[in-house]
Amino acid sequence: MNIVRYTYPSYGSLATAPSRFARSPWVGLEAEIDRLFAASLPAFAGIADGASFPVDLYQDRNHAFVRAELPGVNRADIQVEMTDGTLTITAVRKTPQGEGQAEQSASSSRSLTIPAEISADQVSAAYENGVLTVTLPKREEAKPKKVTVAVK
Repeated sequence: MNIVRYTYPSYGSLATAPSRFARSPWVGLEAEIDRLFAASLPAFAGIADGASFPVDLYQDRNHAFVRAELPGVNRADIQVEMTDGTLTITAVRKTPQGEGQAEQSASSSRSLTIPAEISADQVSAAYENGVLTVTLPKREEAKPKKVTVAVK
């Protein structure tokens, strides 16, 4: 599917012309729709080769989480790697073709810098219903500690 950007000609130089030649009232809306399509194009067209995918980052008291939506990707085609404070997620989407045609694949990866408070040797990942969740446990010394206040 090809998306073609169509823009109206600029009538800014015709300011004194009758109102029928004035700038289109839809230009602002068209620009916003173009921006939304451009932002969602990798998700809309599937994982494009070499493109990155959006991730959600959140944390609780004991863990940090990275969540990526990877619909249509097989579990075996996802690699999660933690090296030198960098988490790299690589996904390959394979698209079967019709009879007599070769299978097509598109690869996408995302790298994130992980803070030192994460225990890299205990990282785990789960993939369910097209959503990859990487759990990053915090080190004991990085977890919040409750301190009691003594009365003197």
